[in-house]
Amino acid sequence: MWVLRKVGWFGVVVLVCLLHACSSEGDRARDEDGVEAKSVPYAIAIHGGAGYRSKGDEKGDALYMQRLNAILDYGYYLLENGKSALDVVEMCLRQMEDDSLFNAGVGAVLNASGEVELDASIMDGAHLKAGAVSGVRTTRHPISAARFVMDSSVHVFLSGSGADRFSAEHGLEQVAPEFFVLRSKKQRWLERNKQQAYAADPNRKFGTVGCVVLDKRGHLAAGTSTGGMDGKQWGRIGDSPVIGAGTYADDRTCAVSCTGHGEYFIRNAVAYQVAARMQFGGVSVVEAADTVVMGVLKRAGGVGGLIAMDKEGNIHCPFNTSMMFRAWRKSGEEAVIRIYE
Repeated sequence: MWVLRKVGWFGVVVLVCLLHACSSEGDRARDEDGVEAKSVPYAIAIHGGAGYRSKGDEKGDALYMQRLNAILDYGYYLLENGKSALDVVEMCLRQMEDDSLFNAGVGAVLNASGEVELDASIMDGAHLKAGAVSGVRTTRHPISAARFVMDSSVHVFLSGSGADRFSAEHGLEQVAPEFFVLRSKKQRWLERNKQQAYAADPNRKFGTVGCVVLDKRGHLAAGTSTGGMDGKQWGRIGDSPVIGAGTYADDRTCAVSCTGHGEYFIRNAVAYQVAARMQFGGVSVVEAADTVVMGVLKRAGGVGGLIAMDKEGNIHCPFNTSMMFRAWRKSGEEAVIRIYE
């Protein structure tokens, strides 16, 4: 009553509104661009490629699961400590590019000429910005080059020597092309080249690495990095660096990273199609991803899979091959790591 006597009813209303506004502002984080952020669960999912692999290699499977778990833990730690979705995607994929177990960076397969050509892309779901590189041969971390294309140029996609030169001019680590050519991959290339057995190989893997993230600000991001298809024609570009085919992110719907026979993913705009089905068809991330991978893609003759995450942190990882290396974790839940069905 003392407050009422001093300021009157109008003053009380104003005071209450001000207190509510201050409280609300304190509960709302703002990102680097001043965009109001929502309070949502945060989540991360990664993949290490899809393809054909027979069960029974328990030692090999355990190694893959160990590496996936380590990278997932690293990404989740970054998320817990407030890193942005874009930063987490880039930093996790840098880890995978440095791991010879995966077909990206130092683990990349060789093309028909016995050389390494690396592709990568990244997309920001908050502003629909994207960056990509293809055919790079001296850039140590292609995913970082893609990030620099997005953040520090007016372009989306750079290729070949131009992409390497761009990354070098922006201070990204450069190495000799031979840095990426592992002895085991070179021996495999020599044997396959002699036998001309690439196309007939039933165990041919489409080993791409990818990451999708929902951060504490409610923003989505996706990224993909690869050495491409084993024995590919030199100069070939698959879906991994193509925005809308191998990578896509939109805060309104989902973030997607794909792995598989890239030509089919390009023809069917697989990553974007998942988001479009959600946005214009009103379906869930599960239904959209399943329809594309198990329906559209399979009918077209395409093989592979994808990881997809919606704006609420729901994750789905469909694939139509015998396996896909994948792992994910959502805040408040335990980590999940899978190889086979």
